[in-house]
Amino acid sequence: MTPASTPIPPRISRRKLITGGLAAAAGASGLWTADRLARRYGLIPPDHGGLYGPGETLTYAAQRLLTVHSLAREFPRSMISKAPFANEVAPPNAAFKAHQANGFRDWRLVVDGMVAHPLSLSLSDLRSMPSRSQITEVVCEEGWSYIAEWIGTPLHEVLREAEPLPQVRYIFYDSIEHNSWDSLDMADALHPQTFLTWGMNDGDLPVRHGGPLRMRVPRQLGYKSLKYVVHLTATDSMKKFGKGLGSVSPEYGYAWYAGI
Repeated sequence: MTPASTPIPPRISRRKLITGGLAAAAGASGLWTADRLARRYGLIPPDHGGLYGPGETLTYAAQRLLTVHSLAREFPRSMISKAPFANEVAPPNAAFKAHQANGFRDWRLVVDGMVAHPLSLSLSDLRSMPSRSQITEVVCEEGWSYIAEWIGTPLHEVLREAEPLPQVRYIFYDSIEHNSWDSLDMADALHPQTFLTWGMNDGDLPVRHGGPLRMRVPRQLGYKSLKYVVHLTATDSMKKFGKGLGSVSPEYGYAWYAGI
């Protein structure tokens, strides 16, 4: 599957978007109107239930309809942060320490689920695929940010090899860290700036920044750029993962879709 075949929402006119209440809905009645319109176009996020569900649906549907082809801003090298901030993570578990001790030579990215060709890729395998770099900003919901160069394999290149089946709607991705996982819809999974990142600022990706392999999703808040990625699963539904909300984040009060 290539970016050209990315399933994208049907286009609707700006007038219809506005008159339907999706772009500028306000108040409870507007949110429910937006929710109904989003359902009509199949733009319902996994965390659409509960009190905040209509708001989450409004955010996701509006951004998908208006920004599906947009790019995150890329910066000149002169703006790379001199001391990029690395937020704290849990102490490395025994499995991670074993990989670190042998230079991550045995690290594998498993790709499975609804794909024609399941994969098990080493870091060398990923580096041998088409790669690119981007200088983009990590923006945290806690208020801090930094700019860095990220080098990696676009996720769509890996999915091209695995060949997701036509009914796939999401890519689940899992970390070696306990209870740390997330997912993307296919629009973001196949977006050219979504990387499986193995390099940073002209060197290997440091462990404190998620090395040896981190998902990089620059069009969303930092928590979507999961560290220490070991597993991808193509699926048509997120109901079988965790509490069915699309990631761990909604279980702690954050949104599944965190577009910026």
